[in-house]
Amino acid sequence: MKIHILWLLLVISFISCKNDKPKDTVQETEITQSIAPITDTVLESAVIYEANIRQYSPQGTFNAFTKDIPQLRELGVKIIWLMPVFPISEVKRKASGDLMIEDIEDPKEREKILGSYYAVSDFRKINPDLGTREDFRKLMETAHDHGMYVILDWVPNHTGWDHYWITEKPEFYTRNALGEITDPLKEDGNPVGWADVADLNYVNLELRKTMIAQMLQWVKEEDIDGFRCDMAGMVPDDFWEEAIPRLREVKPVFMLAEADKPELSGHGLFEMSYGWEVHHILNAIAQGKKDVSHFDEYIVKTNRNWKDSDILMNFVTNHDENAWAGPVRERMGDGTEALLALTYCMPGMPLIYSGQEYDLDRRLEFFKKDSIPKKKGNMWPLLSKLGTMKNSIPAMSGGKNAASYQRIVTSNSKAVLAFKREKEGSEILYIANLSSTPVKFKMPLQGAYDNALTGEVKEFVSGVEHELDPWQYFIFTK
Repeated sequence: MKIHILWLLLVISFISCKNDKPKDTVQETEITQSIAPITDTVLESAVIYEANIRQYSPQGTFNAFTKDIPQLRELGVKIIWLMPVFPISEVKRKASGDLMIEDIEDPKEREKILGSYYAVSDFRKINPDLGTREDFRKLMETAHDHGMYVILDWVPNHTGWDHYWITEKPEFYTRNALGEITDPLKEDGNPVGWADVADLNYVNLELRKTMIAQMLQWVKEEDIDGFRCDMAGMVPDDFWEEAIPRLREVKPVFMLAEADKPELSGHGLFEMSYGWEVHHILNAIAQGKKDVSHFDEYIVKTNRNWKDSDILMNFVTNHDENAWAGPVRERMGDGTEALLALTYCMPGMPLIYSGQEYDLDRRLEFFKKDSIPKKKGNMWPLLSKLGTMKNSIPAMSGGKNAASYQRIVTSNSKAVLAFKREKEGSEILYIANLSSTPVKFKMPLQGAYDNALTGEVKEFVSGVEHELDPWQYFIFTK
């Protein structure tokens, strides 16, 4: 059933991608919602999917992705995160390494340089390479009709070098010692290394007001369900304290911070933050550089530093990791499936990145057109099983009212990770050998459990010795 809400609002009007200065007009906009606003209950059992529209298909368009949205339900996806959909700066486009588009002499090669999604030239518009605004709205409608929410990737820390603010609002930008607009700098004054973008200066109050207004535009006019905020920790905390409540005056929005800062979570700010720390630990375990004891230390640290209602996003890959650190199997090797299953079973929300469901085994181009494989192999059925479990078993809840977590101590706790989680009368048990050698161990566990992936029944007897092959894992339910 569709719910109609009439909004009387002040919006920035724009007629085409070539318009100059926007004009402020008062107009009536009718928002048609085909899905109830996102709730804490949805977050408890959600899987989030990062959609790289440019690389998702040979066409690289909204429409090519939209037709596949219905099957994402098979993977338990409840939230779709769209990487930036805005026009990309043509000035100082990043080519590769330290090269910019201006450094490429061959005209045919220059045409291949599409730049970084995160070098935005106008937050109000749609990148025409991806499609039209109507195509975007069809994507939104399809996701909502299939019970999924859509959040936009927002880039608040910087813009591309031909963003209209560069000429019309130069006071919005950070200046170097020579008074020149600069790319983002470290605290010591040296460049971060992002020469293709210009740093925004949040000391300027008009910048804050304008940034909030343009975020509000997408919530009010396009009915988006929230934002993933790029480099959220590089933006002053007090900006988020002002911006997020303003967004939630319009509708409940889901906010994901690309940050590992507990102070950005809770108190009506970001519901979820990146689990960067545990991701790096999992990489290191897969490579034999760390062991299960480091994961245990992480859990203790997380319980100490984060509130029970804070949500962390767990992942084995994302757009940054794939492009710069390598695909999952390059980093995690034979540990891939055990560690993927762990991201679903541990507290938090699991992420799927475009191509992961199709066994993507290479690094995608970041500044040029590329395309993921579209043949279902080993990952699709595994992600489907894990997604179904995440959606339906309360003991896998990972939101603001997450299931309990109890570590089961074994006789080989540096190699074997065993824990159980409980909620509302349900229980899951994760047991894995997170090492490259076979192990034998004992643990104080008693009772019958169902193997969640095979359906077989397993009877555990306390003190009996168990054996696990390298990277072998089990998920049991009770």
